[in-house]
Amino acid sequence: MEGFILFALVGFLAQVIDGALGMAYGVICSTVLLAFGVPPAQASASVHAAELFTTAASGSAHLYHRNIDWKLFWRLIPFGIAGGMLGAFVVTSFDGDQVKPFVTAYLAVIGAWLLYRSFHRIPTNPVKLRIVAPLGATAGFLDAAHRIPTNPVKLRIVAPLGATAGFLDAAGGGGWGPVATTGLLGAGGQPRFVIGTVNASEFLIALSVSLSFLATVLTGHWEQAGDFRDHLTSIGGLITGGVVAAPFAGWVVKALKEKTLLRLVGSLITLLAGYQTLELTGFL
Repeated sequence: MEGFILFALVGFLAQVIDGALGMAYGVICSTVLLAFGVPPAQASASVHAAELFTTAASGSAHLYHRNIDWKLFWRLIPFGIAGGMLGAFVVTSFDGDQVKPFVTAYLAVIGAWLLYRSFHRIPTNPVKLRIVAPLGATAGFLDAAHRIPTNPVKLRIVAPLGATAGFLDAAGGGGWGPVATTGLLGAGGQPRFVIGTVNASEFLIALSVSLSFLATVLTGHWEQAGDFRDHLTSIGGLITGGVVAAPFAGWVVKALKEKTLLRLVGSLITLLAGYQTLELTGFL
């Protein structure tokens, strides 16, 4: 019971942060699971099983608020799924003790990147009212007509970005949000539609990765799969905490600044994953 409550708390905090930032649920949960001694492949499989429920909830919310760029969605999904399936195959092909230092190092890099982002925001100049007024009216009309006013990110960027994000997400237990969102925003995507599309697509990524892990078990490829009943407590706790946390993301956005959340999360992940990496590589 104590283990369930602990992971429910982790899932709650991770989902609150993910709902506020649009990323970091998988990275936080995987980092904590690894810290408790769960092998990398089992940690990733557990997190993606939990994400089937949390991403369905967040994706539905973005669908309701019309935050999804469907052209981008359907271009991103195939490559994300392909990368995720490959990542699941790779992480189950090696012994957990061999893979763990690389996974913790990857998570530490993601944490450091989030921390870096909190100190380097893109400067903006306030737009004058004479521009905002007609632009807002036009955007509202187009949105009501279900036409998204956005310049599509080119396929030559979406394809490798989606494949890389999917691969790292499956192999490292998290990273779809940080990698895909950051890359698409850097390529000129509009924040509202990028965050909404990446969050909505994450459900299909989690589903494909979960099915890939299941396939490695059924085919005998994942020799160290073990008994997943040993991880039901952690999976159940992450699901429960994540679902309960969904309504609180809006409050967190108002209560804490984005840069404050990024610094807290980035510091936590970097320190925890960094310590594990140093310990596993023999430096501590």
